[in-house]
Amino acid sequence: MRAGEFDAGRVSSAMAGGGAAANAAGVIVNALTIDVEDYFQVSALAPYIPRHEWDSRPCRVERNVDVILSLLGQTGSRATFFTLGWIAERYPAIVHRIVAEGHELASHGYGHLRASEQTPDAFLDDISRAKALLEDIGGVAVRGYRAPSFSIGHGNPWALDVILRAGYQYSSSIYPVKHDHYGMPDAPRFPYESRPGLMEIPVTTSRMFGNNLPAGGGGYFRFLPYAASRWLIARVNRIDRRPAMFYFHPWEVDPEQPRVSGANAKARFRHYVNLHRTVPRLRRLLTDFRWDRVDRVFPTRP
Repeated sequence: MRAGEFDAGRVSSAMAGGGAAANAAGVIVNALTIDVEDYFQVSALAPYIPRHEWDSRPCRVERNVDVILSLLGQTGSRATFFTLGWIAERYPAIVHRIVAEGHELASHGYGHLRASEQTPDAFLDDISRAKALLEDIGGVAVRGYRAPSFSIGHGNPWALDVILRAGYQYSSSIYPVKHDHYGMPDAPRFPYESRPGLMEIPVTTSRMFGNNLPAGGGGYFRFLPYAASRWLIARVNRIDRRPAMFYFHPWEVDPEQPRVSGANAKARFRHYVNLHRTVPRLRRLLTDFRWDRVDRVFPTRP
């Protein structure tokens, strides 16, 4: 089966029902996710920051993850941290704190390379290396993977087989939206079995006017008024009766991060707009909805 060709019979009925996504009062619990990378590793800025300069750049990720963990602690929320192996290797204390505070440790690959820009062998090496490293540092099993920039689509369906081969049980790497850098709008909006033994759990969209509207965070959370994000998530909970999957990055809570010189207007807008509003918006989001780890909101095993 090629990516984009989906058999409804392979959609998990347990996942469709929300699994552990509702508490005793019937309130839907959503999945909160963080892609742990630093500002100089962002795909939009990649043309302006050579990889060999990464180690010489001032790193902000420890400070930013501390801010996020404090917010989660204040609101009693739990989350899944899709963490780069590159970050974990240099800042193991981040991994230790994520695990110690009851959050799920998951993989964002090792070097923040798009799956679509790698060969199958190179991709397998990257995601296997990250999984082994995270498990060694964190002392827990790593079951989930998210491709940088949601870089799995119609052009590289083989990546799903590689993720399964590397030992992951779920992926969150296919975004069912139209976007200039990623997206597969005809993919299912809710969790499904992309390969026997591998669940794909998409970032949330809301179906309106014949299109999938992004409802799961990222840059849209900063671009749009907070009320729009709240309304879209609530709509998925109310109309679809499904939990949402939301994501953001540590650098988005850091308006004081160093500015990257030479970036074009589009890259600057995408990366820097409304950074100063992210923390207060996140605080509202964490109190307006219930949030938990991916592996508890969308269990891949009975």
